[in-house]
Amino acid sequence: MLTNDLAKFVISDTASIRDAMAAIESNSREVVLVQDGNGSIIGVITDGDIRRGLLNGLTMLSVASQVMSRNYISVQLKTDRAAVLDLMKAIRISHVPVLDNDRKLLGIHCLHEIIGQTSLPNVAVIMAGGKGTRLRPYTEACPKPMVKVAGRPILERIILNLVGNGIQQIYISINYLGHMIEEHFGDGSAYGCQITYLRETTELSTGGALSLLPDDLGHPVLVLNGDQITRINVLGMLNKHNETGADATLSVGHYQHEVPYGVVHQVNGKLVRLEEKPSLDILINLGMYILSPSVLQLVPKNQYYLMTDLFVKLLEMNKSIITYFSDEDWIDVGRPDDLKRANGLT
Repeated sequence: MLTNDLAKFVISDTASIRDAMAAIESNSREVVLVQDGNGSIIGVITDGDIRRGLLNGLTMLSVASQVMSRNYISVQLKTDRAAVLDLMKAIRISHVPVLDNDRKLLGIHCLHEIIGQTSLPNVAVIMAGGKGTRLRPYTEACPKPMVKVAGRPILERIILNLVGNGIQQIYISINYLGHMIEEHFGDGSAYGCQITYLRETTELSTGGALSLLPDDLGHPVLVLNGDQITRINVLGMLNKHNETGADATLSVGHYQHEVPYGVVHQVNGKLVRLEEKPSLDILINLGMYILSPSVLQLVPKNQYYLMTDLFVKLLEMNKSIITYFSDEDWIDVGRPDDLKRANGLT
């Protein structure tokens, strides 16, 4: 996010189109913001807006506010880069101003800078080869990761979150209807990353596709499922993994469940206590992992293999496994009810 030289991005509501063009030339970002006399941002102008205005008969001396968009998108300072990138891709814009409650300018996000900054050396592997039988009928003609949530495929949301966190090399394991995934994402360049496909010739489950990775990965690998919507802090999780020197890191989060009945506590058949509809708060596996390169060698070649089997193996070998707690929103879109909840229908 740009916070320096914000004056280059702002013109007054009385400025001319020539002034707007000069500001765009000065900031080199193809956009300028219009502020009123109180310093509040009231509109956005791109170089395309200016071209359309001139073609429609305006002149260089015309007031620039005639070509500005008043229905622009802005975010708050607390909005993370992954969410901003998701927003940009969703509505096909390249600039998003950061405003306070009085609509005063605090900064500006530019698409190419979000994609280009904080590039991490780590790769991510997204498991997207499953048939999604629990999500039928939605998956009868569509791979589960391509099922849409709020108008966008789950897998696209995952990729944008990774790119927004600095991951630019992504492997996607594909099997069932995998050609639909390849056709949608291609080489990943349209999403600010490089995508390589791990083509499963047989079903390999949540861990087996790791055996298809190249042997020369020199940094910890991020692994996640292709049916989850999450904003776990990828950089924070990687930093903790590296700082502790762990062999593997497991993401965990709270899960609350209200028991719909009165719970009986008894000892030797004698009632001790009654507890009416208690709420259980437990830690669950959020389905995102970081594995050191040496751990990948433990995965059997081209065999059906669960990720949980790998962690059981690591525990048996007394390897260092740590947990990374996250309280970010997380939805596992595994069943029709989950999909409805993700789309805000329940």
